[in-house]
Amino acid sequence: MMPEAKHCPTHLKLFLFPLLILISCKAYSQEFSLLNAFAHNDYWHKRPLYDALDNGYTHIEADIYLRGGKLVVAHMLPIFKKQKTLERLYFEPLADCINGKNQISCPAYPVMLMIDIKSDANRTYEALEVLLEKYKSIISGYESGQFIQRQITVVLTGHKPYELLKGQQSRLAFIDEDLMHVQQDTLAKNVYQTASCKYSRILKWTGNGAMPLVERNRLCAFVIIAHRFGKKVRLWASPENANVWKELLSCGVDLINTDKLVVLRDFLLSNPQNYAKVE
Repeated sequence: MMPEAKHCPTHLKLFLFPLLILISCKAYSQEFSLLNAFAHNDYWHKRPLYDALDNGYTHIEADIYLRGGKLVVAHMLPIFKKQKTLERLYFEPLADCINGKNQISCPAYPVMLMIDIKSDANRTYEALEVLLEKYKSIISGYESGQFIQRQITVVLTGHKPYELLKGQQSRLAFIDEDLMHVQQDTLAKNVYQTASCKYSRILKWTGNGAMPLVERNRLCAFVIIAHRFGKKVRLWASPENANVWKELLSCGVDLINTDKLVVLRDFLLSNPQNYAKVE
């Protein structure tokens, strides 16, 4: 585009160059993926899903309630609108991207959609199964004893339907394990994809000065065990600053939980080394 623009008259260049820059930046935003970034409570952003995708996020969280047979996206009752359903905000636009109906903000795949169940675990999961079956062709599954990777992997957290899900021979969802229990429950990726816990359950350090060695060793021990069983590690409610992010990555934490999409994006792009390794 830029070579063509240089042949334009000067007055047109002044108009076209800012436009070309915007187009170039937009294309760039669709061509990179932040492997270590996790969009916490994504639906709080001005443009749910799209703000995350535009900034390179492929690990995205949505909270849901089962109300009136609908899976409504909301953090707490009664603050929700019925039209903000899980399907409308997430599955429909992702399916449109995959099927070529929407070329705007389409991500690099795979995408992990973490669904935080806020209502009854089993009843909500049963309703969710119906929705997942509708989009089965693009959703990773556990089939005939094997993990089948597709474009979207659904991981459940919050009120987790442990027993119901573990007893299924075929399904389209997985569970976010409690990181504090990773030593006791060693089930592999056929049930668990991730292991998470609140930051303050392991660390008290807020980013000032050096991370205490005792805390570092404790975190690294949990990460090593989780990685041994193929689970990505995430600490939620972590301090939102570069010092903490750097140390979490250096300890092998896979996913940095954030509400500050642009700030974390810029940090990760300026520190491109991928510290976390999970096959």
